[in-house]
Amino acid sequence: MESSTFGKPLFSRTGLKISLAFSSFLFLGAPTYAQKEYDVIKGKWIQYSDPGNLLNHHLTQEAFDLIQKGKNIASGLKTTAAWRARQTEMKKRLWKVLGPIESKTPLNPVITGSIQKKDFKIENIIFESQPGYFVTATLFIPNNLVAPAPAVLFCTGHSAIAFRRDIYQLPLLNLVKKGFVVLAFDPVAQGERMQYMDEKTGKSRVGGSTHEHSYPAPQSLLIGKSVARHFVWDGIRAIDYLATRKEVDMSRIGVHGLSGGGTQAAYIAALDDRVLASAPSGYITGFKRLLESVGAQDGEQNFYHGLAEGLDHADLLEIRAPKPTLVMATTRDFFNITGTRETVARVKKAYNVFGKPDHIALVEGDYEHGYTQNIREGMYAFFQKHLRLNGTPEELPVEYLTEKELQKTETGQLASSRKSETMFTLNLKDVQGVDEVTQKKKVNIASYIPTAVAQAKVYSGFRPPSSADKPVFTGRTQKDGYVIEKYFIKGEGNYPIPYLLFIPEQKGNQALLYIHPAGKGAEAKAEGEIERFVRKGITVLAPDLIGTGELTPANSQGDAIIQGVSYNLFFTATLIGRSILGIQVSDLLKLNNILKNQFPKSEILGIAKQEMGPVLLHAAAFDKSIKRVAMEESFISYRDIAGQEYYKTSHVFSLVPGALLGYDLPDLMASLAPRKLLLLNTTNGNGERIENSATTPALSPVSQQYKSVNADQNWQLLTPDDSSLPRVYTEWIK
Repeated sequence: MESSTFGKPLFSRTGLKISLAFSSFLFLGAPTYAQKEYDVIKGKWIQYSDPGNLLNHHLTQEAFDLIQKGKNIASGLKTTAAWRARQTEMKKRLWKVLGPIESKTPLNPVITGSIQKKDFKIENIIFESQPGYFVTATLFIPNNLVAPAPAVLFCTGHSAIAFRRDIYQLPLLNLVKKGFVVLAFDPVAQGERMQYMDEKTGKSRVGGSTHEHSYPAPQSLLIGKSVARHFVWDGIRAIDYLATRKEVDMSRIGVHGLSGGGTQAAYIAALDDRVLASAPSGYITGFKRLLESVGAQDGEQNFYHGLAEGLDHADLLEIRAPKPTLVMATTRDFFNITGTRETVARVKKAYNVFGKPDHIALVEGDYEHGYTQNIREGMYAFFQKHLRLNGTPEELPVEYLTEKELQKTETGQLASSRKSETMFTLNLKDVQGVDEVTQKKKVNIASYIPTAVAQAKVYSGFRPPSSADKPVFTGRTQKDGYVIEKYFIKGEGNYPIPYLLFIPEQKGNQALLYIHPAGKGAEAKAEGEIERFVRKGITVLAPDLIGTGELTPANSQGDAIIQGVSYNLFFTATLIGRSILGIQVSDLLKLNNILKNQFPKSEILGIAKQEMGPVLLHAAAFDKSIKRVAMEESFISYRDIAGQEYYKTSHVFSLVPGALLGYDLPDLMASLAPRKLLLLNTTNGNGERIENSATTPALSPVSQQYKSVNADQNWQLLTPDDSSLPRVYTEWIK
């Protein structure tokens, strides 16, 4: 429970507690995998006794390699000139992965109210960090200022009411009592800045603040940008506001925050040269220890290709050297303190080169995730020293302000008080800008297709499968008229791909790759869909691609579990410049090679259900030996995901970060011409079925290309009901 007892440890982050309730949810939101009859490795192979963590291990091992590479580079820098060059380069990369906002626009600040208290005055403010994108904030001005004073930008952690909470008011008001001007602002999705408000209930449609941070993240990532850029820009523009105030000495600016506020403080201090002193709390650890323990966290804490660009927590601090930095940490935090100590030790080497070893420090408290009095007092002393303000660091009792006193808007929410941009609408404008560029490239779709396919390989992080690995046979079950053989083969990493091979007694000349988000056993039962194909003489290979079936991820931790879907692994893949889809595509093509080798005279078909549709589509675009493709209940395009305010969360793991910069799914569909393409019950990004019309605008590249090669009849967009599906598939395989 959260406590407000003066002088004692405060704050607990509820996200991890909540996550335990979702621990039984499966990757892609698939139903529980319980068809033990079809298990290949579960409980049978010691080597793979931890199947639920194999995907995580594969992603994190690559992350560790990238982290070590960055560490090695930093350790080799021995001169100030070398460090200055490194700082310039890493700051450039940080802006690159964020997605820079091009220019500063008028803040148009409005003071909506002021209150005089005993020791200070507050002014409630609304300003625009971007045109029409409002930030709610409160300026705290100590009484009896005789000259411009130092100021601290106060960043708030993941609290629905932001800095109005007592755990934040305590250090904030202590800073004010000690003579600092303090500007506290509501981070996006917190305080009065809810992004997905239900007007009827007044609550968020997607969950708490951490969900509102993570939910729009995949949409930003589709165009190679990070939602963190909005957090950073709000903070930078808040400092711009401080620059307009006569009470503030701009040569003495500090920034501080806890938890999510610590994240913001670290980002802002790294990128805004006006920040003299920075004190992030409850965040700095380093990605190695983070990924080893609780894993990637909320959307704003994961940059587009961040680790691939060499950016770790240490880099955020090294960029600032030799400016004063205090890292605040607690011993039992889920942001592991060993990682904190290791990061500070690494950063200190840079400060030593600059001759300022005392400008980087670590203060620890014995607690879980949050504050202790001693680390708060360490922060007061740090700012008093480096922002040159005399006084005692002893913590003083405070009288908390009410939420009403700190309210800036008429209703308590911008969403219901005034028309405002949101993270979604801002990103949509960027998406539309990307559209304008890519549409010019698609004037001649035929000439664009090779580029689109090549770009799909790059952005998805696809790696061609190895041909050296051989299947391991683990058993056979005789059925009426066919046999089911069980196998696994090594995947892209140190994990197996379990699969079932359904071989009819009377084999025809076709073989089918059948992939389902629930895994190989989803339709393997008697009279299931797979059996219907087998009885037509078709050999069927049904796998558990990594993240499905027996390889469904185990308990996920963190604050990024939305509607039962964990975004954490998606964020991990994004950090290393990969996609889960790209890994699955490589593994699927390895299985395709098995079919080609084992049944060399067979025509290969592919059927994919729901979220597996984009996986099969990429595979077929990369390998022309897949002659027919059917996608059932798959979403139509990445552009539609980015363009829907509310998209279906189970689609997340089918997304490719950066994809819209180079291609979209209809481009890959067009690349299949003149091969047979069947789109069944196709949906938009929110899971709503698209009408039976081949003139759907998003599918224009498909219709153009099939028409240009005189193969109009080879692709179809149909909306059959369940009873007519067998007939549709029968026609498709002819």
